[in-house]
Amino acid sequence: MRMRARGLLNLRAVLAPVAAGMCVMAAAAAVLVPSLGGGAGEDGPGRGGASAPAVTHRAYGPGAGPAVAKCTARNAAESLRPSPDDGAAVSRIKEKGQLVVGVDQNTYRWGYRNPATGELEGFDIDLARAVAEDILGPRPKVVFKAVPTSQRIPALQKRTVDMVVRTMTINCARKEQVAFSTAYFQGGQQVLAPKASKIAAFDDSLRGKRVCTAAGSTGESELSAQRHGAKVLTVPNQLDCLVRLQLGEADAVVTDNALAAAQAAQDPAVELKGKPFTDEPYGVAMNKDDTDLVRRVNKVLDDYRGDGGADSRWMRAYRTWLQDDLPGISGPPSPEYSD
Repeated sequence: MRMRARGLLNLRAVLAPVAAGMCVMAAAAAVLVPSLGGGAGEDGPGRGGASAPAVTHRAYGPGAGPAVAKCTARNAAESLRPSPDDGAAVSRIKEKGQLVVGVDQNTYRWGYRNPATGELEGFDIDLARAVAEDILGPRPKVVFKAVPTSQRIPALQKRTVDMVVRTMTINCARKEQVAFSTAYFQGGQQVLAPKASKIAAFDDSLRGKRVCTAAGSTGESELSAQRHGAKVLTVPNQLDCLVRLQLGEADAVVTDNALAAAQAAQDPAVELKGKPFTDEPYGVAMNKDDTDLVRRVNKVLDDYRGDGGADSRWMRAYRTWLQDDLPGISGPPSPEYSD
């Protein structure tokens, strides 16, 4: 696939030191990027930082299990119980000898290209590698394909990718179109705006303001339901909103607080406003037909969380990538299952 990307200048960041010397970049369309190392190559109780309990694996075969209850806000984050068994989807990945993962390459701390090394790094990238290692063994071949926010679901439906690990919020509308793992992180929608702005939160202080959000994101859905008199601007990728803010083309951004915190780390002139106003459990997304892959990913997440302690792989990744910008998280969200 021909690679196409554009570099975007961080107008404020060039005048002040930014975290890790990051340079803001944004991709305009899906691009194929090679694996970096080992091969070619964004509701309810029980989530939000509680330590994950040990999970008993039931003897379900690939794709097997009882019927899933109707999705509601209360049970949206439920997924299929873990299983190490190979089914059609896992076997297909093994036969190809590679795992194709839809990721972001522009979101600092989560999935971004380190300007010093040229390598993809971040919390989501580490998780994607863990899945590949479990299915393909040590030093697996992983192909990372950068996809805009609005193209995550089409990429799965068209099988352009095997899965998407890209801060993707689990909700009922999306579960009509794709399947999700259990939640691996808990975030919430929040407002990002310049520190000097009079915007206070997701409230009527947004009236008459230009508010940016990514097309196909939870932020767009929330603004569609209640825009508080704001003028809504949508862009393909969430990081494009930060650039619009820096160029004076937007007054505020509505996005997940986890992503907003990373953007604030890149630009010291902006800050989070108010408090999170939604629950945003992030999950690994897959094609709806790939139930055996869903169970396999949940098995990986079960191992990744461990006992939720400081030495778990999840907590090590949290300390490496997220703790500086999102301090105080004591452990991963607990898994919830529908069967």
